[in-house]
Amino acid sequence: MIRSVRLRNFKAWEDTGVVEFAPITGFFGANSAGKSSLMQFILMMKQTAEASDRALILNFGDDRSLVELGTFADAVYQHNQDLTIGLSLEWELPKPLRASVSHNGSDEVLETPTLGFELKVGANGNGRALVESFAYTIAHLHIGMVRKRRGNYELEVSPADVDLRRRPGRPAIISETIKCYGFPDMLRAAYDKSEVLADLPLEFERLFTRVYYLGPLRDQPKRRYAWAGAEPSSMGARGEEAVAALLAGRLRGKHLSLGKGKRRRSLEEIVAYWLEQLGMVEEFGVEEIAPGTNTYRVWLRTDRSARKVLLTDVGFGVSQVLPVLTLAYYAPAGSIIILEHPEIHLHPAVQSALADVLISAVQSRQLQIIVESHSEHFLRRLQRRIAEEHIRNDDVALYFCDRSGGRSRLSRLDVDLFGEISNWPEAFFGDEFDEMAQTDLAAARRRAAAEQ
Repeated sequence: MIRSVRLRNFKAWEDTGVVEFAPITGFFGANSAGKSSLMQFILMMKQTAEASDRALILNFGDDRSLVELGTFADAVYQHNQDLTIGLSLEWELPKPLRASVSHNGSDEVLETPTLGFELKVGANGNGRALVESFAYTIAHLHIGMVRKRRGNYELEVSPADVDLRRRPGRPAIISETIKCYGFPDMLRAAYDKSEVLADLPLEFERLFTRVYYLGPLRDQPKRRYAWAGAEPSSMGARGEEAVAALLAGRLRGKHLSLGKGKRRRSLEEIVAYWLEQLGMVEEFGVEEIAPGTNTYRVWLRTDRSARKVLLTDVGFGVSQVLPVLTLAYYAPAGSIIILEHPEIHLHPAVQSALADVLISAVQSRQLQIIVESHSEHFLRRLQRRIAEEHIRNDDVALYFCDRSGGRSRLSRLDVDLFGEISNWPEAFFGDEFDEMAQTDLAAARRRAAAEQ
């Protein structure tokens, strides 16, 4: 789980400050206030970690990527290439990491359940990204690489009385890093206690393999879906792999938990259960059109007396929420799921109930879910469930983004044990009272004009 992030000089953010994350983390606020940039940085790091090019410093993406950010000049704050983009990241490990080092000449084994990472990336004279420095924090040890005046890199370890025992004759200066977070093979060969130099980047990559993303624009529903048995690695940014994931889940034959005291169900049964709980359908299923065709259709029944219809023949809401429900239970337990506007095309009552889906998935599957939303109904349900003690207020981190003087600002909402927010921002979801007042004034004017 991501514990905290801090961004500097990235897109709209000069400095986010330390943003603490929780099992459910929500970002709200006006359009173009910087909410999406927070998600985009995580996605950029994911596609960097997964890139095959070891020399690629940051993968800003293209039209086939999760996120496309252009160039360093496009991504840096105010397009000022004299600035450095900075990242501070802390995350929990699936299991504690052990590292052997030399401390005051004696061997010492460090063990930690969390890792920290700091990165500074600048631009070279041609506008391409280059690493200024990166460093990991493991227990009390800081270990990383720093760019020197001639453009080469040197290993830095602190405190000064900790070392990795450099082998005689091996160089201390290296000409490159692996991407923006990795120690080169030549450096690892130069030290006796070099296992940590391999383990740290590996944990960094493992973190981002656990990140799954569903964007705000969903795929159009189809009358037919082809599936030849492959298991999709994700839901696709537009949810285009949702039906394939359902079928892959059927092939796996695994049954998943909906929480303590509830019977375990297949992925397809869980999705059908939640669609019913959301009040959207009575029945739901995926069936092959004819045996051996590898072509499937999604059907549903809106109420018990209705006939079965295809997904394409009902309102847009079911097809929009289907990838959200599927991803929440298809992604492996312990995953980090990023959802942009999961409430799109949903009725306000369904937007509220969607919060219950995410709470249940987080609690039963140890997920971390990061949400960008404009939905007051979604937020209000989270507050209610905190008050009802379905989820602790410490397990929810909510933020409000706004923009002032050309700069994005981030404020954490203070949510107490009763779900109440003590620092509710002005006009958080618009000015409802002003709308009501202006409506009353307009009505009064029309009545007065009609009486003349």
